[in-house]
Amino acid sequence: MGVALEQALPAASHEATLVAELRAGSEEAFAYLLAVYQNPVFNLVAHIVEQRTDAADVLQEVFIKVFRSIRHFHGESTLKTWIYRIAIHEASNHRRSWLRRRLREAFSLDEDAAVSEMVLAKSPEQPETPYQALEQAERQKLVQRALASLAQPYRTVVVLREMEGLAYEEIAQVLGVSEGTVKSRLLRGRELLKRKLGSCVRRQDV
Repeated sequence: MGVALEQALPAASHEATLVAELRAGSEEAFAYLLAVYQNPVFNLVAHIVEQRTDAADVLQEVFIKVFRSIRHFHGESTLKTWIYRIAIHEASNHRRSWLRRRLREAFSLDEDAAVSEMVLAKSPEQPETPYQALEQAERQKLVQRALASLAQPYRTVVVLREMEGLAYEEIAQVLGVSEGTVKSRLLRGRELLKRKLGSCVRRQDV
């Protein structure tokens, strides 16, 4: 018998209730879990896999694993952290497989620092004209491709911090590293991204 998950319970109590319902095989609980986490996890996965079109397949695998493994979740971290950890693992595995299949097509792309700061902003302003919309879309493509060219440790930290808005402590829990390592990778990832973006813009201006 399912509980009313929509009730305004304290966060810890709400999560404990949700986990208990998931362990009991509640379809209502799983639907609620999807409603809360589907979009954030999709966005996270889409920034890790090599092809954004593959993100939906990876997303499905993530939630299958979450549902099958929920009995092994014992609350050492938040449910969100645990789900993100599974998502990164699945997305990283998928990307490695993709790269192995397309080894001969490996590429290196570089892009611009100013563009990076604009596109990585949490809530970019809506473009006012069709030209601005096109320009913004092109910039987003540049940053997406630049992110894809970063080494996995740096790309993942940049995505979790700049796009998902996770705190350093949360990122450390998701990745299983220290907060110092998170900050070091984030600093290096930002530097590499700005360098790559800057190089790309210089090439376009030639």
